[in-house]
Amino acid sequence: MSISTITPQEAAALVQHGDTIGVGGFGPAGAPKCITPEIARRARAEHAAGRPFKVSVVTGASIGASCDGELAAADAIDRRFPFSVNAEIRKAYNEGRVRYMDLNLSDNAAHLRQGTTGHIDWGILEAVEVEDFGDRSRIYLTAGIGIAPTICRLARKGIFIERNSWHSTKIIGMHDIYEIEDHPFRTPVRITQPIERIGLPYIEIDTRRITGVYDCHVPDEGRPMTAPTPVTDAIGAHMADFLVWNIKQGYLPSHTLTLQSGVGSGANAVLGALGRSKEVPNFNIYTEVLQEAPLHLMLEGRVATASTGALTISSEHLQELYANMNEYRGRLLLRPSEISNCPEVIARLGICSLNTAIEVDLYGHVNSTKIGGTRMMNGVGGSADFTCNAMLSTFTCGSTTKDGRISSIVPFCSHVDHTEHYVDAIVTEYGVADLRGKCAMEKAEAVVAIAHPDYRPLLQEYLRLAAKGGGHTHHLLPAAFAMHDTFRRKGDMRLTDWSEYVID
Repeated sequence: MSISTITPQEAAALVQHGDTIGVGGFGPAGAPKCITPEIARRARAEHAAGRPFKVSVVTGASIGASCDGELAAADAIDRRFPFSVNAEIRKAYNEGRVRYMDLNLSDNAAHLRQGTTGHIDWGILEAVEVEDFGDRSRIYLTAGIGIAPTICRLARKGIFIERNSWHSTKIIGMHDIYEIEDHPFRTPVRITQPIERIGLPYIEIDTRRITGVYDCHVPDEGRPMTAPTPVTDAIGAHMADFLVWNIKQGYLPSHTLTLQSGVGSGANAVLGALGRSKEVPNFNIYTEVLQEAPLHLMLEGRVATASTGALTISSEHLQELYANMNEYRGRLLLRPSEISNCPEVIARLGICSLNTAIEVDLYGHVNSTKIGGTRMMNGVGGSADFTCNAMLSTFTCGSTTKDGRISSIVPFCSHVDHTEHYVDAIVTEYGVADLRGKCAMEKAEAVVAIAHPDYRPLLQEYLRLAAKGGGHTHHLLPAAFAMHDTFRRKGDMRLTDWSEYVID
């Protein structure tokens, strides 16, 4: 049995209104780039003819612009989960044009296998090579995996593969493909070291399930990181000092320090700052995305090993990595998202998590998804997977945004993704609020101390007024969102008088 070839137009013609497509990759890394734009073109043509055409899209996490951006711009998405960083689809979420379901990344594949989030009709994957062995075939993925193995298992109508020669075949052997067993009594995920192998370097599939392969040569859509700022440098320095202090206290192991870092330029800059600190020992990484700073640190020997779900780096840096792949072989593994974000493994390895907050409240609750409590930014991603299971769970944020008009430290979060029970420390450019072992009011004092100086008096006054109501946790409910309301009305959180929010 031989695998058929297919064009993007032919693939798009097979997709029907109401279908669900599962897209491989994790972020722009490893995402297909040719078939989804054709689905978007088909949607526009159907709409012009007065016919409905929308598909639902499920991925491992965020995905490239040629999927989310193209399909959202064509009004071709009905439902989307579990995570995206694309501006076009974010607009569609917040305008109610796309039904978006936010979901912890570790749960995504399992929910699909259980059927609780629906079925998958078509799978679209990017591969560097496909080997045909008759009845069985092997798919060798590129720079990101996501839920590709589960897509291959569940897609009811077939799998489309984009074999992209822009990626180097040197990446073959860098993947560790493994699916977690279904409940009940699933076998333990036996990872006891960050790059311990438990699976195969490819996806094995019944050849009949591959509808067709399209050969292409298209660069990855990786986003370059912005340069570090004085704020991110200060946060990185505080984080380095905090880690060193924890090691000296015996709270963290020095010889097996393993870190996780979230997505974005800020997180990338903080990891770079940690690498530059001479007091922070060499460390391992077990994370969902690997950005540019830790890859440079691997070449320098500061990062010993790294396990990740995707190489979320610019296309130029990805080609550099391919050129130097022998430097990473045996030290770097790519895994499906349910393994890179597996709570069992995170807890076993004793990971220190470093994630980014939109806002933090006085008692340590964290909002990492919704601006003003209503407008979706990206989604929870894997931050909860790591925060709830790490040995040390930290969140970083600049103390203000929008030129100081918004404080990242507020009396009460407008939306809560991570409760105080799992958040160990908050880090801003003004220091570290270590929340461990503190009661509610002690947490509030520590958080106020790392707020921007312009907002500390406001937060202290809020606590003074809230204390009149007593209770274990002091809140003045009419004033809890006063800073948010002031920004909504005036474009600046720095209210001058609490009196209008104080009800006797």
